[in-house]
Amino acid sequence: MMDRSICFFLVWAVLTSSQGLLIISAQEASTAKSTDTTSDFLNEHLEPFRHLLGKTFRSEFANSTPEKPVIDLSRFERAMNGQAIRNLHSINDGEYGGETIIMWDPKQQKVAYWYFTTAGFFTQGTFDFDGNTWMSLEEVTGNANGITQVRATSKLKDDGTLEIKSEYEQKGEWVPGRSSIYKPVENAEVKFK
Repeated sequence: MMDRSICFFLVWAVLTSSQGLLIISAQEASTAKSTDTTSDFLNEHLEPFRHLLGKTFRSEFANSTPEKPVIDLSRFERAMNGQAIRNLHSINDGEYGGETIIMWDPKQQKVAYWYFTTAGFFTQGTFDFDGNTWMSLEEVTGNANGITQVRATSKLKDDGTLEIKSEYEQKGEWVPGRSSIYKPVENAEVKFK
C-alpha cells in the first residue's frame, strides 16, 4: 500500500504533466521518500545519544533547598524520522526552560544543535565526542546577563546518570557554570507555563 504523501505527489505529477512538467512512476516516487522509516532509525551521527532517547532525567540544583527547590527535568526524543533529536527541559515546571534540536550538519561536518529558551534568547552550537562523553561549544544570542558562549562536558555514566559540567563566557571572561548530575526518572513530565 502506498502512503498518502506518495499518492498526493503522483496526483500532483499527473495534473501538472499537461503543463509540460515531468511525470514520474510510482517506483520513482517511492524511492524519493526517506530510505528508512522504522521507528528506531537514527541518523548514524546521532548514535552517541541513542541511550538517552525516550528517557526523562531529573537534576536538583546545588542551591536548591526544601523551602525553594530548583528542579530541572530534561527529556530526549527521536524527531524528524530519526534525522534529529529533540530535548525539552524545564526548571520548576516552567519557570525557565527550553527546547533543543540536535542534527547532523553536513556543512560543518559536526553534530550541531539549536537551543531556544523561555527567556527569549537562543544558542547554536556543536558537539565533539569521545565515547560516552561529549563536549559542546555554543554561541549565545540575546542573553540579558552578557553571556556570549557556553562550553560544557557531558558524560553518560555506567549507572545511567548524566553528568554535566559547564562554564560561560561572560563579558569577555570564562566563569564557572553549573555542575549537575541528572538521574533517570519514571512518570515525570517536562512542563511549561
